[in-house]
Amino acid sequence: MSGQLATRSARPNGLAIAGGLVGTAVVATALNAVVAVTARAAGASDDFQPLHLTAYAPLTVFGVLVGAAAWAIVRARSARPAGLLRTLVPVIVLVSLVPDILVGASDSKPGTSWGAVIALMVMHFVVAAVAVPAFRRFLPLEGRQG
Repeated sequence: MSGQLATRSARPNGLAIAGGLVGTAVVATALNAVVAVTARAAGASDDFQPLHLTAYAPLTVFGVLVGAAAWAIVRARSARPAGLLRTLVPVIVLVSLVPDILVGASDSKPGTSWGAVIALMVMHFVVAAVAVPAFRRFLPLEGRQG
């Protein structure tokens, strides 16, 4: 019986997972706010809309939720989820930078500068740096580490 209790307590329930994901999104959004404020203080134009909370907060939440869904799918379907995630996470983060690079190259938004675009790119790394440890805790790989 104690083995069953230990197994159950090691697996977060739905409410704990939801709370963990909300907390992850809040922390990632707060850190992205620091990136945006820092970028503006360093000279990024206030006209560059992607550095406004109304632009990056929903995208941060979206990134956390999509990341969690992908993590859960890999966790459930892969025989070696840790190994696969070690490859997928960096690749996906790098691919997620492509739209930012295109914004910088096209100069398509008011206030665009490479400093502002780099701040957007940093935000992707911030979300990954907050989300991956959270996913490890709230969506554990359950000993299948290979």
